[in-house]
Amino acid sequence: MNASRRQALVLSSFILLSVVAGCSDRDINGLDVARARIDPVVFDEFFDDDVYPQAFSGTDIYAITIDSVYAHNSAKSMKVAVPPQGSALGGYAGGVLTAVEARDLADFNALTFYARSSVNSTLNEVGFGNDNTGFSLYTAGRANLALTPTWTFVVVPIPSPKKLVAERGLFTYAEGFETANPDGHTLWFDGIQYANLTNVERVSASMPTVRKQYLIGSTATIEGTTTRFNIDGAPVVVNHMSNYFDFFSSNPEVAVVEGNTIRVIGAGQDTITAKLDTLNVTGRVIITSFTPPTTAAPVPTVPAGDVISLYSDTYGTWPVDSFNPRWGGSTTQNDIFTIDGNASIMYTTLNYVGIDFLSRPIDATQMTHLHLDVYAPIGTNFGVKPVVFDAGGTLLEQKELTFTSTTVPPFAAGAWMSLEIPMADFGFTVPVDRISQLVLVTTDAKLVLVDNIYWHR
Repeated sequence: MNASRRQALVLSSFILLSVVAGCSDRDINGLDVARARIDPVVFDEFFDDDVYPQAFSGTDIYAITIDSVYAHNSAKSMKVAVPPQGSALGGYAGGVLTAVEARDLADFNALTFYARSSVNSTLNEVGFGNDNTGFSLYTAGRANLALTPTWTFVVVPIPSPKKLVAERGLFTYAEGFETANPDGHTLWFDGIQYANLTNVERVSASMPTVRKQYLIGSTATIEGTTTRFNIDGAPVVVNHMSNYFDFFSSNPEVAVVEGNTIRVIGAGQDTITAKLDTLNVTGRVIITSFTPPTTAAPVPTVPAGDVISLYSDTYGTWPVDSFNPRWGGSTTQNDIFTIDGNASIMYTTLNYVGIDFLSRPIDATQMTHLHLDVYAPIGTNFGVKPVVFDAGGTLLEQKELTFTSTTVPPFAAGAWMSLEIPMADFGFTVPVDRISQLVLVTTDAKLVLVDNIYWHR
């Protein structure tokens, strides 16, 4: 921004303050609401005056430089070095361009820029709305964008511009090494700015149709929201946070929606639908909710010295890589549900889920039993499968037991079930000195609380 423009803004602000001060007895209802800074420029030969880059955690913090060799109709561009496979600098290049002062982007319908790559590559993600604070509300972007050594003009449409009245996250990118380019490659970006384009047409908006079971008191976020555009007749899909949508509950006595969060408040059924401005969103969330157990899982009494615990408020816990690695084919989501101050893992839309501790395997050779406390409001079966790997990470053996109302121990819905499972019952033929995963499986217990997961002797 040049000096004369800044002086004009300061002068106009002074005049506005003087007018307001001299008319304090006027009705202010008709006055215009003050807007945040309206400025479309993010990068044009240099970062705009209040824009600065931030790298994502685990990436090369020095990946971004200003380049004078390659630029699009200008003298300089933003250069990003994508690290090679196995680089100590980080697993990928990624970060954001953020503004010190929030900007009002409601007058624009798209982020635009030019981009090129040193080789033919596919940019994993590019967009806006991420301010790198962990509290972003309107992250959006395009995925798998093909780039070549020739400059390409890129448009990322904004799903609902009126939502972006105070946005600091102006540009986001993420790119890792590719199989065809294991030695890494280089990206260039230029002319990054917001625009109001006449060739951008919003066509449809969608979210997945899902059926979910929850306990009263649970909260859940809505995921998988997208908006489809046509740009000069060509389809473009923007993936984005669900805050761009406005949600509606068919039965507010069962669930209410606050932002992108569903809060379950009563037992019964509810259907959550949405709109993007005036556009009806396809898809819906169908909720069936249940009354939670009145008490937490039983408190374990096995001495701590005889226990290896994956999850329990009673014992210290083993380092776990993930309580839901989201393996292919798994529909499971996870959260924490607390009863009387005691936390348990809540799995919803459960078909199967892994508890993964491959980086720190458990030696269970001295353990006689595997224990889990499980609560399901409905369902007839629950399977447990320990998995053994060798030191090189190769699967050696996995053994599954399924529990029903007729097994020992039994599994039944409507009460906490303490599954006290003898390790001998699994029938392992290899040593259980490197148990690296524990898989939970069901065909009809789609909602479960799991607590006190431990081996003991």
